[in-house]
Amino acid sequence: MTDTRRRVKVYTLNEDRQWDDRGTGHVSSGYVERLKGMSLLVRAESDGSLLLESKINPNTAYQKQQDTLIVWSEAENYDLALSFQEKAGCDEIWEKICQVQGKDPSVDITQDLVDESEEERFDDMSSPGLELPSCELSRLEEIAELVASSLPSPLRREKLALALENEGYIKKLLELFHVCEDLENIEGLHHLYEIIKGIFLLNRTALFEVMFSEECIMDVIGCLEYDPALSQPRKHREFLTKTAKFKEVIPISDPELKQKIHQTYRVQYIQDMVLPTPSVFEENMLSTLHSFIFFNKVEIVGMLQEDEKFLTDLFAQLTDEATDEEKRQELVNFLKEFCAFSQTLQPQNRDAFFKTLSNMGILPALEVILGMDDTQVRSAATDIFSYLVEYNPSMVREFVMQEAQQNDDDILLINLIIEHMICDTDPELGGAVQLMGLLRTLVDPENMLATANKTEKTEFLGFFYKHCMHVLTAPLLANTTDESPSKDDFQTAQLLALVLELLTFCVEHHTYHIKNYIINKDILRRVLVLMASKHAFLALCALRFKRKIIGLKDEFYNRYIMKSFLFEPVVKAFLHNGSRYNLMNSAIIEMFEFIRVEDIKSLTAHVIENYWKALEDVDYVQTFKGLKLRFEQQRERQDNPKLDSMRSILRNHRYRRDARTLEDEEEMWFNTDEDDIEDGEAVVSPSDKTKNDDDIMDPISKFMERKKLKENEEKEVLLKTNLSGRQSPSFKLSLSSGTKTNLTSQPSAASLPASPGSPGSPGSPGSPGSVPKSPSPTAAAITTKGGLVGLVDYPDDDEDDDEDEDKEDTLPLSKKAKFES
Repeated sequence: MTDTRRRVKVYTLNEDRQWDDRGTGHVSSGYVERLKGMSLLVRAESDGSLLLESKINPNTAYQKQQDTLIVWSEAENYDLALSFQEKAGCDEIWEKICQVQGKDPSVDITQDLVDESEEERFDDMSSPGLELPSCELSRLEEIAELVASSLPSPLRREKLALALENEGYIKKLLELFHVCEDLENIEGLHHLYEIIKGIFLLNRTALFEVMFSEECIMDVIGCLEYDPALSQPRKHREFLTKTAKFKEVIPISDPELKQKIHQTYRVQYIQDMVLPTPSVFEENMLSTLHSFIFFNKVEIVGMLQEDEKFLTDLFAQLTDEATDEEKRQELVNFLKEFCAFSQTLQPQNRDAFFKTLSNMGILPALEVILGMDDTQVRSAATDIFSYLVEYNPSMVREFVMQEAQQNDDDILLINLIIEHMICDTDPELGGAVQLMGLLRTLVDPENMLATANKTEKTEFLGFFYKHCMHVLTAPLLANTTDESPSKDDFQTAQLLALVLELLTFCVEHHTYHIKNYIINKDILRRVLVLMASKHAFLALCALRFKRKIIGLKDEFYNRYIMKSFLFEPVVKAFLHNGSRYNLMNSAIIEMFEFIRVEDIKSLTAHVIENYWKALEDVDYVQTFKGLKLRFEQQRERQDNPKLDSMRSILRNHRYRRDARTLEDEEEMWFNTDEDDIEDGEAVVSPSDKTKNDDDIMDPISKFMERKKLKENEEKEVLLKTNLSGRQSPSFKLSLSSGTKTNLTSQPSAASLPASPGSPGSPGSPGSPGSVPKSPSPTAAAITTKGGLVGLVDYPDDDEDDDEDEDKEDTLPLSKKAKFES
C-alpha cells in the first residue's frame, strides 16, 4: 500500500503505563463477519500480516488527540492507540467511527467517560469503599495488580486513594520496603516500585503530604530506585545524602523554614530525576505534584521575606569588602535563586517582595557586585538585575537618577551594565544580548510612568543622553575614524550591530533627544562607515539606522544628511554590490523608493543633483527614473509656482465629495477680501451666472490659438522630459453632456498675463491656470455641445489619478471657483 494518509503506528499500553510500539501498517475499516460488525483493520506494511482487528463497539469511548491520535480501551486494562502519519487519514477513520456510533465527527470523544462507568457507579453504591489486601510480603504482587488495575478508571482511583489515606497504608508499605532491602528480596522491591509509582499517578495532595513528610520521603525515593526495567538499582538516596550539600550562606534559625527547603529540593529531584517523564497520554497525571512544589516555593519566599534579620545580614555581607570571593559568590547565587522563586508569587505578593528588596538596598548592592572582577558573580548579578528591570523599570530609573547626583559617570549602575555589554567575552555575545534587552526596556518611553507633566520621560532621557549615551556609542566612534571600520572581526561586528539596534530604537522613540545627539555628534556619518564592513549583517544594520531616520521625514535630519552628503556611502555600497540580487540590493532600492513615493522633495533633489550619473543606468527597477521625474516636476513647479498652486486648487476640487466641504469653501470665497486677490486671478462672481456659452468659450478658444504658436518653441524641452520614459503632466479638458453650468471666465484673452522671461517656458500661463507641455498634438481637446463647459484637469504623477478620471463627471459644476494664473 502506498497511501500515506492511512499509514499508522499501533500502540498498546503496558503494565508500566508506557506505550509499546506494535508495528507500522495501513489502517482500513470494513465489516468483519467473525466480529459481526464494522471493524478497524491494520495490516503491516512489511509483510501484510494483521496487526490489529478491532470491532467498533457502539459503547466504547474513542478519543481523538492532537489531530493524529485515536485512543480507546478494548478491555479494563488494555488500551490501544493509532498514531497517524497524516491528519487527513486520522479524520477519515474518525468519521467512520463516529458514523458507526451515530456521533458528530466534530467531537473529540465519542462517549462521555462517566457513562462508561455506570457499572462501576452501581458497584460504588453497593460497596462504598475499596478493600485493600493486608500489607504483607506475600501479598505485594496482589497489591501491585490492584493499584495498576485501578489507574484507568477515575472512580476506582478515587476509592483506592481514600483507602490508602484512611488506613495509613503508605507507612506500612514503607516498613515492608525496609524488610525487603534487609532480605535482599528483589522481587518484592520491584513490586514496591510499581505500587509507589502508581500512588504518584493517583494525583492526590493528601497522599503526597504523607509521602513527602520528613520520616517517609527518603524511603519513597528508595522504593523508586528499584525500577524493574533496570539491571542495577539507581543510587538516588546516596546522591541526596552525600553528594548534594545544603549550604546555609546565612544561618536559618527557623526549623520549619529549613525543613520546607529540604522538602522542596527533594520533591523537585523526584519530579526531575526519579519519576519517568510522563507520555503525552499522561501529561496531566502529575499536575498535583507540580502544584505541591509551586506552593512550597511560595511559602519559602514568604517566610524568608518576613525574616528581617536574615535579609539584613545577607545584604550587609554582600556589600562588605571583607567578604571573601567564594562567600560572596554563594550569597549572590542565593539571592538569584531567591528572586527566581519570587516568580511563583501572585502579583500583589510580588509587589511586596520587590519592595522589601528595594528597601533593603538591593540596587546599591548590585552596583558594588557588578564592579567586581569575578565573572561568575557578575553574571549572577546580571540575572538579578534582569528580574528587577522586568518587574519595575521605573524603580531602577529612579535609583540611577538619584545616584547620578553623587557619583561620577564611570560608576553609575547603567554605565556598568553598558560596559559589561561592550566587554562581553562570549564569542556569541550571549550576555551582551541580554544586557541590550534590559537597556532597551529602561529607555523605552512606553513603560515610563504617564504623569500629567511626563516628568519621568523628560528627566530620565535627559539624564541618559547626558551621562550614559557617550559610553554606549564609544565602541562605534572608536571603530569608525576612517573610511572603513578599523576593526572588522566577527565579534566586534556583532557588538556594533547590538549598539546600532539600540540606537535605531532610540531614533524611533526618543524624538528630539536622539536628534540633537546624532546631529551634534555627527553620528550618522560614523554609522555609515560601517556600510564598508565585510559583514553584510552589520552593513544592513547601518542602512536600517539611516532608513529609520529618513522614515521620520524630518527636515532637520534631511538638511543634516544633505549638508554632509550622507548618501555617498549608500550609493557606493549599492554600486559595489553590483547586479547581485540580495538583501543589500533590495534594502537600498527600498530606501530610494520610499523617498520617491513619499515625495520627500529635498532629498529627491539632492540625490538627483549629486548621484544621478551613478544611478541613471539602473533600469531593472523604475525607482531612480521615477526619482528623476519627481525632480523634473519640482523644477517645473519652481520655474512657475502658480502652476503648482493651480494644480493644488483643481486637485482639491476633483477629490471633494462632501457637500458640506463645498459649502464651506463657498463661504470662504465670499468672505475673501477683494484686496487679497492677486493680479491676473480669474474671479468668478455670482453675477457671471447669466453669461452665455460664447462668453465662456471665448477665453478657451483664444488660449488654444496661443498654445499652437508655442508648440515649436517647446520641442527641445519636451525631448528632455521624454528621456525619463514617462510623459510630463498634460493638459486636458473634458465636457459633460447634457449638464447646465454656471461656471464662467471673466477676463478676456488679452488680460491673461504672460510668464516672466521666455513666453515659451514650461508652465507659462496662457489661460485660467498654467499650461504644461504635452508630447501629443491632441493633448487638449474641446467638445462643445449646447450649454456645456469643461473642467480643466491636470493629471498628477500619482497612479491614483487614472482611477479618479472616471469620477470627474460626478463632480458638481455649479460651484464658484477661484483660479490663479
